[in-house]
Amino acid sequence: MGEAYFYHLTRTPLEVTLPMLLGRAREAGWAIALRGSSQDRLDWLDQKLWLGPEESFLPHGLAGGAHDALQPILLTTGAATNDPACLMTIDGAEVTPEEVRRLSRTCVLFDGNDQEALHRARVQWKALTDAGCAAKY
Repeated sequence: MGEAYFYHLTRTPLEVTLPMLLGRAREAGWAIALRGSSQDRLDWLDQKLWLGPEESFLPHGLAGGAHDALQPILLTTGAATNDPACLMTIDGAEVTPEEVRRLSRTCVLFDGNDQEALHRARVQWKALTDAGCAAKY
C-alpha cells in the first residue's frame, strides 16, 4: 500500500523541483506517470525536461505516442499506460484513493503561492485521508 506525498512549492518552481523528484523515482527503479490537467502545460514540461542537463537526462514521452507503454516517464492528462509504480500530479490533476493504494508512491505537487492551488491540494488531502490513504506533507 502506497502513500501520497504532498509537495507545497513556495520557493522553488515546478520546473526545478520536478526533475529532482523524477530523478529520485527513477533511481528507485520506478516507471512514472506525470499527470497534469492541461496538455499545453505538459507540452511545456516536456520541453523543459528535454532542455535539462545532459548528465541528468530523464527519458520521457508525451502520451499518445506509439511507445507509451515503454516510457519510463509518461506525461499524460489521463490514465497511464506505462504501468507506473509512481504517480506525480501537477496543477490539481485528479488522483484517486485506489491509485494511492495500488502504487508505491503518489506525489501531489502544488504551487503554494496560488490560493486556488492551495485550496485544491487541501481538498485532495482530505479526500485521500478520509478514504484511509496514508499521506505526508
